[in-house]
Amino acid sequence: MNRPALLCDIGNVLVSFDFTVAAQRCAEFCPHPPGALLSRLDGIKEPYERGELSDADFIHLASRALEFKGSPESLVKIWCDIFEENRAMKSTLTQFAASSDRLFLLSNTNGLHKDYLFDQFPIFQLFKSGIYSYSAKCAKPDRQIFEMAIQHCDLEPEQTLYVDDLEANLVTARAMGFQTHLYSLKNHTAFELVLEEWKASVGLSS
Repeated sequence: MNRPALLCDIGNVLVSFDFTVAAQRCAEFCPHPPGALLSRLDGIKEPYERGELSDADFIHLASRALEFKGSPESLVKIWCDIFEENRAMKSTLTQFAASSDRLFLLSNTNGLHKDYLFDQFPIFQLFKSGIYSYSAKCAKPDRQIFEMAIQHCDLEPEQTLYVDDLEANLVTARAMGFQTHLYSLKNHTAFELVLEEWKASVGLSS
C-alpha cells in the first residue's frame, strides 16, 4: 500500500527560536546577567523535555535556579515567548496539505512549549498528529522515539520524508529507512526542491 507521509521536526524547521530573548527578559527579575542565566537551567531542561518533570515542577525548579523574583505566570510567558513562525515553511506545507493530509510531527519539546506553539501558530493545524519527547518519555536521536512515531502515525519509513535541522537525528532516521532532509532556515529553497523530488518518487501530485 502506498502511504507517503511527511514527518517534521518543530524547532528551526516550523518555527525559529532564540533562548537569549528569554535570558534578556529574565534578567529583569534575577540577580544574574543574561549571559549567565541559560546555563543555570542545564540540569533540568533535558529531564523536562523527556517528561521526567511536570510543567509545575519545571517552573518551580527554574525559578529557584534562576533566583527569579517574578511570578510563575511571568516566567511561563518569558519561557514560551521565544518563537517566530517560519512563513516560508507555512506556505509550502499549506500547499502540500492540499494534496495530502499525512503530515506528522516528531519533536524534542516540553509541555509548555508545545501548548504555546499550537495556540499561537496556525501552521500546527496542518498536522494530523505527532510524537513529542515530553509525553513519549524519550527523545531524539534515540531509536525508540522514531519507533513510537512509526506506530502512532502509521508510517512506512521508506515512504516517509523526515525533516530535521540536526544531523544526529537524521542519522537515526536514515538507519531506520526514512527518506531525510537536513533543513536550514537560510535555505528553504533546498527543501522545496527535495520535497518536489520526493513527491514525484512516491506518486503524489503537485
